[in-house]
Amino acid sequence: MLLFTPGPTPVPANVREAMSKETIHHRTPEFEAIFKSAREKLFGLFGTDEVVMFASTGTGAMEASVINLCHNTLLNVNAGKFGERFGKIAKAHSLGNVELKYEWDTPASVEDVVEAVKSNADIDAVAIQISESAGGLRHPVEEIAQAVKAVREDIMIIADGITAVGVEKIDVTHIDALIAGSQKALMLPPGLAIVGLSNAAVEKIGEGRGYYFNLASEIKKQRQNTTAYTAATTLVIGLLEILETIEKQGGYEKLYADTTKRAEAVRASMNALGLHIYPKSPANSMTTIDDANAKEIRDLLKNEYNVNVAGGQDHLKGKIFRINQMGLIEPYEMAWVVNAVELALDKLGRRKYDGTANRVFNETIFA
Repeated sequence: MLLFTPGPTPVPANVREAMSKETIHHRTPEFEAIFKSAREKLFGLFGTDEVVMFASTGTGAMEASVINLCHNTLLNVNAGKFGERFGKIAKAHSLGNVELKYEWDTPASVEDVVEAVKSNADIDAVAIQISESAGGLRHPVEEIAQAVKAVREDIMIIADGITAVGVEKIDVTHIDALIAGSQKALMLPPGLAIVGLSNAAVEKIGEGRGYYFNLASEIKKQRQNTTAYTAATTLVIGLLEILETIEKQGGYEKLYADTTKRAEAVRASMNALGLHIYPKSPANSMTTIDDANAKEIRDLLKNEYNVNVAGGQDHLKGKIFRINQMGLIEPYEMAWVVNAVELALDKLGRRKYDGTANRVFNETIFA
């Protein structure tokens, strides 16, 4: 079965092998050396002043960022399940909350965010997804961050990059917290979350808030190449292996270029089949198709052609399907996925199979 959901993504064989070796204790010089190497490489990936790893899902890193960087009122952009989650985290911790809500296919407006910040002096943090994976949407996060900082430099910008880190180069100039999760473009099993922080964020964190998700205690320990609590040892070993693999295969710039080209090729092939790309501003992490036969197409892909893609949630359940484009994906695997979509449309009597998807994909990817 080809796993083409936008998380979890397939774990490369060499990474699985690295993680399958004998377990080592997290309070040993051996693991500290591995942790140090992985942490150093994360600075190159994130481009931030500080990085922190948590043994948690990405939601844990979202919660850590909110409780440590928002001390009064959080402004969150809700254009999907994960933008909505930021607001729920704020309310769970009795923080003030202002929410800007958009349709799941619509990117946030810079003007809307700036107006909200100007209208509420209590807002001290803004939380937004770079890639909102509920609909495959790309928000103009860098532009929003710059505009907000121009109004009030002390406002913390929390950017969920769980389906963006490792997909594209992110300008972190005006971003204070950049969040990633292991099971997306980093091609690991779920369970490791990472937060990149600005120096301004580290200063605001101070002594930190919370217990397990206290960023201050983790920064202190991780600068010593250990963790405040039990480290996700196997995942950190896998993280070091995948970061070294990316370096060996041409580095981050090549990874970003390959992902961009792959995204363009998939979108072109889907358009050539007469399918509609759902978001107005598509993220390169996935291609999302809205279609009356979305559920039937997904079922055929899985049961007839051994391709597992993701569906939709809430009001989009059964109405969209999402094809992953993150990670180190061979062109022939991606070509089979778009080919399978065309075969499914033939089975449904929508259009006669003639190899259009495969042809357009290859013409684009190898142009």
